[in-house]
Amino acid sequence: MRTLAVSNGPDETQIFCCEGADDHKAPGVVALPGRDRERALISALQAFQPDLIEYHQHVKQALAVSSRFPDAAHLLYRHNAFKPARHALDRWRYASRYARMDGIVFVSEAERLAFGRAYPRFADRAYAVPNAIDAASWFAPVEDRQPVIAFAGRAMPEKGLDVLCAALPQVLDAHPDWRAVLMLNDWDRHAEWAAPHIAPLDRYGARVTVLRSAPLADVREQMQSAAIAVTPSVWAEAFGLTAVEAHAAGAALISSGRGGLREASGEHALYVDAVTPQSLAQAMDQLIRNPQERATLARAGQRYVMETHTPARRAAELAQVRSTLVQARQRLAA
Repeated sequence: MRTLAVSNGPDETQIFCCEGADDHKAPGVVALPGRDRERALISALQAFQPDLIEYHQHVKQALAVSSRFPDAAHLLYRHNAFKPARHALDRWRYASRYARMDGIVFVSEAERLAFGRAYPRFADRAYAVPNAIDAASWFAPVEDRQPVIAFAGRAMPEKGLDVLCAALPQVLDAHPDWRAVLMLNDWDRHAEWAAPHIAPLDRYGARVTVLRSAPLADVREQMQSAAIAVTPSVWAEAFGLTAVEAHAAGAALISSGRGGLREASGEHALYVDAVTPQSLAQAMDQLIRNPQERATLARAGQRYVMETHTPARRAAELAQVRSTLVQARQRLAA
């Protein structure tokens, strides 16, 4: 959202976020205190008197705040994967929450369609605004890449880390001049599960680097030099921002294509039909043995991201959604 906010322009948008977000580097940001945050938020909104209030992720906060501003339009922005209801009670609870929102934004068309199938009553309130990327900050030349296979993502089963770890020995044994770097976010939360899958790679010593909860700047630097990136998610990704970042950084991408990943990459990734150690090993081997194919894939992916997932384009799409909801609310009030 920081990326989109910079492209918002002078549209009288004000951003309220938690105190401590000092690196927001975006205009119109109001930091809220940690204590009594909801009260401070409501007070700030009452002073601002917005036509539309947009909530990012925090559904409970959206419900608490929306009841205090009946004249405003309310937009829920979902950044994570849509999770279907587990049982009838969940379904009723979620439906009652969605009914309170004028609109719901998802980060891919795949997510919007999944929501519409689960809640057809609210399908006309759902919109897709894919993630944007400041590609210039990630850009690096495709030429002269390091013989490195890179993975970036949370250290959890859904990301396919265990499958990748099982595939890497076959590749590293066949190509002794190649290395791997695993950049694992949320390490403290997932270490117990992830550590046993990484342990067998210890025998490769410095040829396998593991960065645990590394800063984004370190992830960017690694991606800007890696020849190959792998996004082997085994679940339907909401969008796949790590895939877009890898493209922008100039790496050739191997992807599972699950969920919104195909929207993230278009036709410019090497997709595996099934996420297995053998399929990933074959895909990595293919790109290692064919440097021209690897470079062509990397260039096409980088160009696609820089033309398609731009902040200006996505900000304009979001602005259109906001305008639609405000106008609908004003018609109701007339």
